[in-house]
Amino acid sequence: MDREFASNLILGNGKHYKGQSLSSSSLPHAKFYPIIAAFQAKAKNVSALDAQLCKLGSLDPKMAKGKILVCLRGQNGRVEKGRAVALAGGVGMVLENTNVTGNDLTADPHVLPATQVSFKDSLALSRYINQTKNPIAHITPSRTVLGTKPAPVMAAFSSKGPSTVAPVILKPDITAPGVSVIAAYTGAVSPTNEQFDARRLLFNAVSGTSMSCPHVSGIAGLLKTRYPSWSPAAIHSAIMTTATTMDDIPGPIQNSTNMKATPFSFGAGHVRPNRAVNPGLVYDSGIKDYLNFLCSLGYNATQISVFSGKNFTCSSHKTSLYNLNYPSITVPNLSSSKVTVKRTVKNVGRPSTYTVRVNNPEVVSVAVKPTSLKFTKVGEQKTFKVTLVKRKGKVAKGYVFGDLVWSDKKHRVRSPIVVKL
Repeated sequence: MDREFASNLILGNGKHYKGQSLSSSSLPHAKFYPIIAAFQAKAKNVSALDAQLCKLGSLDPKMAKGKILVCLRGQNGRVEKGRAVALAGGVGMVLENTNVTGNDLTADPHVLPATQVSFKDSLALSRYINQTKNPIAHITPSRTVLGTKPAPVMAAFSSKGPSTVAPVILKPDITAPGVSVIAAYTGAVSPTNEQFDARRLLFNAVSGTSMSCPHVSGIAGLLKTRYPSWSPAAIHSAIMTTATTMDDIPGPIQNSTNMKATPFSFGAGHVRPNRAVNPGLVYDSGIKDYLNFLCSLGYNATQISVFSGKNFTCSSHKTSLYNLNYPSITVPNLSSSKVTVKRTVKNVGRPSTYTVRVNNPEVVSVAVKPTSLKFTKVGEQKTFKVTLVKRKGKVAKGYVFGDLVWSDKKHRVRSPIVVKL
């Protein structure tokens, strides 16, 4: 989302570094305090790593008292690190990211004045501490900033593909707002879910799949209300094919390390509910299609009955795994032979003619037949085939990405293409 809870770090040399926090307390205005790396306040018989991670009991109060401590992200809870600093007499905490978490900043309701900074900025902070005789710093109070760029950005904690159960299906399907989402909060637990935290809030900002899932569920509910006859697969398709892979700069959606993200991070892209309500075409499927897919995966009748609730007999001719009518196309092994997949789209808009455009994955040629689909009524279905071939003499390994778009100049029905060479 294009909103941050900014809490900046100001060093004694005048440098400002952007951070995020939802600390309920703040340092006195413009007052600077000594700042040290947490391992410099290491308690006896404790490893330097545990001290740098600011684990409970790892810090020496004689060394930490009255100072801002820089703690490393990872292993123990982010808010717990701040509690360790507070218990040792520290006045504030700077939480530094690792190279893995990169620019992924989370605004937490810390128990003392604190902020979290990116990996790049943490390196600059370390240089300042190491090269300055008496390093000092100030943490500014948290404030709301709107219209931040780039947004959206994939969070470091976001689950990623490929699917290990069914590599022929792209996972994830979609991405949605899930970082620092504000919502009503229970009074049964603290905002940090930590037992030591006695605070109770009416509202809280929480991050995770548990936040993005309700967004998509709500959109699915709105679509079902608008179109009661639509199947779950049709709703699923509308959400996926109208998503965007661009941020608000605009540029390709990035991951937490400022690298271009892939469909294994965001699936079809970031959800756009206003577009999903008018998708033009949908890739529809029924219960039998999914049960036949399970047959193709090798599930037996007993296992499938767990999903179907009744006996189901697999066809003697197994359906190709590639031909589940999914809104994405994934080929987990395109070594030397070609692969042809079949898809069927249903018109849910006005009569129109759609033409196809393909963005070929690197060293892969994609051919679609037919290249034009004419619909004369709502509910009409058309089938097309997509053939993928590795180009001769071209060298590439691993996964490559592209997309297929059907367009009538009003609607843009996009499907990701994922190929492993």
